[in-house]
Amino acid sequence: MKKYSQTSGIAILRFFLQSIITPLLGIVFLQTAFAQDASFPNRPIKLVVPLAPGGATDTVARIYAKQLSLQLNTAVVVENRVGAGGMIALESMSKAPADGYTIFVGNLSTNALNETVFAQKIKRKPSEYLTGITTLATIPHIFVASAQLGINTIPELIAYAKRNPDAINHASPGVGTYSMLDMLNFEKAAGLKMTHVPYNGGAGQYIVPMVSNEVQIAFINASSVIEMIRVQKLRALAVTTEKRLPELPNTPTMGEVGFPGIGTNAWQAIFVPIGTPKPIIDKLFNASVDALNSEELKEAFKKQLITPSYSKSPEEFNRFVQQEVNRWAGILANLNVKADQ
Repeated sequence: MKKYSQTSGIAILRFFLQSIITPLLGIVFLQTAFAQDASFPNRPIKLVVPLAPGGATDTVARIYAKQLSLQLNTAVVVENRVGAGGMIALESMSKAPADGYTIFVGNLSTNALNETVFAQKIKRKPSEYLTGITTLATIPHIFVASAQLGINTIPELIAYAKRNPDAINHASPGVGTYSMLDMLNFEKAAGLKMTHVPYNGGAGQYIVPMVSNEVQIAFINASSVIEMIRVQKLRALAVTTEKRLPELPNTPTMGEVGFPGIGTNAWQAIFVPIGTPKPIIDKLFNASVDALNSEELKEAFKKQLITPSYSKSPEEFNRFVQQEVNRWAGILANLNVKADQ
């Protein structure tokens, strides 16, 4: 009887201690997690850019990084991870910790088109491991040609391409990117046959080949080519906006030259790994909105023909991305684009 009482007493004491300690440990854990979220950031943040320096994504990232650093009072370091149309950088993000210290600068191609283009080749879709925070910018595109080609208008280009089948190469940041798809749509509408030359590092990699006439035409974001247009190394044949750009008043819209609806005004945005605590996501969202509203950023964007743009909330932005995935999946199916093209 005495042995039974000791055993029972120990069991009761153990149960009593557990009933007190377990909730206390939970409180300590929550307090620690809250403290970590509240102190964010307390070390440098890495901004992963999936394309090469010189292109729109890199330009947006570097201007934004400076202002985000000021808002969060910590260093924001840009890291270019180039290759495979953004898939190398995305793969690195699939292994990144969900702590807010690694942010992905994505765009229409990397976070919407790639879900369909590489559906058979990738292990996981970007939406399975990344969640969006907000858009950063929208950028008009310009249909450009090498000045050495000697073409000044879309009608001249069409006539030349029909007289010289297979003589025109068009560049893009890779298979399935919106620049490539826009050109395929134009090719189909104009009844042309041209050769696609992909540069998987982004527009920054094929501006020099365009200047030298190794590739002749492309849809390129305005921020990447405006300076080359100004010095007459490249010719602006048309713009993708509904109205002419004030900076290029003599360049018609795609609609004006008979191809309405062809051409994309692309978006840039930021994403973090799924599982990032909401307080950190909210802090990044609010800091980003403040950064995008800063006069210094607005002025820097304006010089590059970039328009600041932020979402109403992270939730609203994620819904928008899913709509983009669905919309472009239909476009890809219509053009029958395969990842191995």
